[in-house]
Amino acid sequence: MLFDQVRSMDNAQPVLILGAGINGAAIARELVLNNVPVVVVDQADLASGTTSYSSRLIHGGLRYLEYGELGLVRESLHERQRWLRLAPHLVQPLQLFIPVARRFSGFGQALRRLTRCCPEIDPPPPRGLWLVRTGLALYDLIARDPTLPRHRVLRAASAGAPPVDPQQYPWLCSYWDAQIAFPERMVVEQLQDARRVAQQRGLAFEVLPYHRVEMAGRQAIVQPIDAQAGQGTAMEFEPAGVINATGAWVDETLKRLHLPAERLMGGTKGSHLWTSQRPLRDALAGNGIYTEAIDGRPFFLLPFGEMTLIGTTDIPYEGPPEKAVASEEEIEYLLASTRRALPHVGLQRCDIDLHYSGVRPLPYTGAGRPASITRRHFVHEHPAAPLPMWSVVGGKLTTCRSLAEEAAKCVLSRLDLPVVQTSRHRPLPGGQDWPDTPDALCEVQEQLAHATGATLKQVQSAWRLWGQTAAHVLQAPSTKPSDADAPWTLAGSDLPVALVRYSLRHEWVNRLADLVERRLMLLYTPALPRDCLQHLAQLMVEEGKLEPSQVSDEIDAVIQRCHQHFGKTIR
Repeated sequence: MLFDQVRSMDNAQPVLILGAGINGAAIARELVLNNVPVVVVDQADLASGTTSYSSRLIHGGLRYLEYGELGLVRESLHERQRWLRLAPHLVQPLQLFIPVARRFSGFGQALRRLTRCCPEIDPPPPRGLWLVRTGLALYDLIARDPTLPRHRVLRAASAGAPPVDPQQYPWLCSYWDAQIAFPERMVVEQLQDARRVAQQRGLAFEVLPYHRVEMAGRQAIVQPIDAQAGQGTAMEFEPAGVINATGAWVDETLKRLHLPAERLMGGTKGSHLWTSQRPLRDALAGNGIYTEAIDGRPFFLLPFGEMTLIGTTDIPYEGPPEKAVASEEEIEYLLASTRRALPHVGLQRCDIDLHYSGVRPLPYTGAGRPASITRRHFVHEHPAAPLPMWSVVGGKLTTCRSLAEEAAKCVLSRLDLPVVQTSRHRPLPGGQDWPDTPDALCEVQEQLAHATGATLKQVQSAWRLWGQTAAHVLQAPSTKPSDADAPWTLAGSDLPVALVRYSLRHEWVNRLADLVERRLMLLYTPALPRDCLQHLAQLMVEEGKLEPSQVSDEIDAVIQRCHQHFGKTIR
């Protein structure tokens, strides 16, 4: 790609964003909304870092209250309310239950955390009923969210409560947060929205996964990491500025760019388990449990369709973030914590369908318990850089949009440009024109099924990933296959083939693993068959994304990665 191809109609230089995770995508969207051209580069796929390995919650951060982070909680709760409105196909309300064992325990430990004047007790005493109620009352007060119910206290064995042992946990406290099933899809939609705005305004906009960047003075040299990345030609241009949004890789990126800087990141490793075990799923009944693990740290059991998500650990990590894998010790820790919360479900190692581990992009502190490290974000400017440059430190899924707004202000101020628009009230593409009620949504889905000949289950499967975009794609004339015998759905799934083709054409797919892990979310199918991978690979060949001679190797690579990285077996 030549330099001229990344110029906008007004000849403005683009801002170069390194990292196509949740923060990089949100920043790209915010800048384009303010008429700034953008080039996004990632050495791997979109959302292939920490974004894909989180607890998948959009939440205020109840436990942050113990550390006095009222500002972070307030910001997170306001963003939670926004995402429920702007991305209703991806972000859903979630009721969580906190089992409570004692009435008055935990106030001393909470005071130590709040004041940081005394060492914490290890292991910490359990949080008592009065402490939990105080925290939840403050949480509700800060949220002031009329769309979600306020907290309440139940006796164990009450109707609708999870079946914890009433002898161990006499009380349950209920409160509401939100869950994002697929943050990977949020990354894609933010970039698609940015691309659409850029096209409307004549702005340069490029997203280049599987590319690397080198700096030569003020010049950025962007090259594909291999032939499969698809571009084939190096891009060289002088960006107006550079934003390092590579998450846990921030320090490594600065070293690669030969930019002297103090250590910024001190990430911790968080591992999660996924299981399709029926007794656990039935025990949750669509709700979550937020309790304490066997060592007293926060612990979640979260519903996820046919699966349950269990997490997480919080361990200081110094290795390459891409090599983080859940250890057997972590897996046993999470299993033991699950059995402690719900002993009757009898969860065992053989019940685990897959696991994953990611490195949180936390600021470097050099000391202290991992849980006490702030989850706030910072936009750090590098005055020694040869051109305007910033690194994003910290951040989480919930606050990606507000972080992007802050980062955009920094860039715009440095470039002497005004803030003309924010994303505060802008729905993601799949959330536009959303039906007002659940009944109205069901009616829209039933009408779409009738109009296209699909089953309601197929439409709902598509809606879960694409929202309203699914309706536009499935009703387009080009969606109808030219071959009457062509299958309507992808082998081994309920996903319409038309939407798989849409993803291949419009969602920056380069590899089979991109589809499986981060576009179609098939990784989380309890029993993913090899036939599904074969069908996907054939569609990639038909769309010019894969050579026929590469099919077998590509399938084998996905099967091997699923086994080694996720502990998942594909047959």
